[in-house]
Amino acid sequence: MIVWLNGAFGAGKTTAANELLDLLPGSTLYDPELIGAGLRHMLPKERLGEVDDFQELPSWRRLVVDTAAALLNEVPGPLIAPMTLLRREYRDEMFGALAARRIPVRHLLLHAEEPVLRCRIDQRASAEGDEAGRAWCLRRLGQYTAALPWLTDDAHTVDTSRLTPRRTAERLAEAVEAGHGAVDIVQTPEPTAETVAAGVLLFDERDRVLLVDPTYKPGWEFPGGVVEPGEAPVPAGVREVFEELGLHLSTPPSLLVVDWEPPKPPGFGGLRLLFDGGRLAAGDAAALLLPSAELRGWCFATEEEAARLLPPVRRERLRCALRARRSGLPLYLEAGVPVGAPDTVVPE
Repeated sequence: MIVWLNGAFGAGKTTAANELLDLLPGSTLYDPELIGAGLRHMLPKERLGEVDDFQELPSWRRLVVDTAAALLNEVPGPLIAPMTLLRREYRDEMFGALAARRIPVRHLLLHAEEPVLRCRIDQRASAEGDEAGRAWCLRRLGQYTAALPWLTDDAHTVDTSRLTPRRTAERLAEAVEAGHGAVDIVQTPEPTAETVAAGVLLFDERDRVLLVDPTYKPGWEFPGGVVEPGEAPVPAGVREVFEELGLHLSTPPSLLVVDWEPPKPPGFGGLRLLFDGGRLAAGDAAALLLPSAELRGWCFATEEEAARLLPPVRRERLRCALRARRSGLPLYLEAGVPVGAPDTVVPE
């Protein structure tokens, strides 16, 4: 298990984590910041110059998960990880990858009001003579405030404004013992080889496409999922739509796109199929049922709106699927690019 101590700089995560070691038998301090420090020494300066924070590095997010899994093969756990995590897409990526490894997460938020945070940041910077660090931490207070709505919804909150580090740790230990902060997230095993996935596009009366927001990976997605061994893609897409949305598709969906996704380590790639599930009646959309451990929300989006929500690879796949839908002819893609299709098949 990982006890993830989240919160703004100055919330008291590190001091509370060290106190918490005494209260949780078998626990080990796990500082993901050390991985960031290591990457600063290993990556070329040109790459480091492209990011403002090492959390923006996909390698950091991957290594945090892999290192946690490796450590839990060496120590009984739990791991106590004091680490600010303010971007929800990073939370989804990392907690989803931990869930895929069957590593449960307790997400605990150490909160303090902004005047308290500013005072603590100033005191620490003055003691260490770190003016650059002070400015960096203060700039991120706005990001913390903006993230609070999803943080307080996702994590169990402990207000540290008037608590000593020891009392904070005691409150955290009580929360862990009571089961608070447990991250309810789908445990989707990571693929070990190429996969075939079937997605189904559903539309409203304005021809906006239905997108869903997974809890276990960043970015929005189409309803659908991996085709199981021995399963055909169309029934797989129909099954996934029912499991994810509670909708029964009475007519088999028609093919729009076959996209070969190349392997990109650590991913294996494979075939990605998109089908046209047709238009939903208003009553069907109102009755959608989402599994909370897998999806946190859904929306209908225009092509332009979807382009802002989807990761690039899915954005291009949707663009081609919508054009195939308009033309009535399916498209074959490789890495999101149509192959062997006449210009008339992909009208602008």
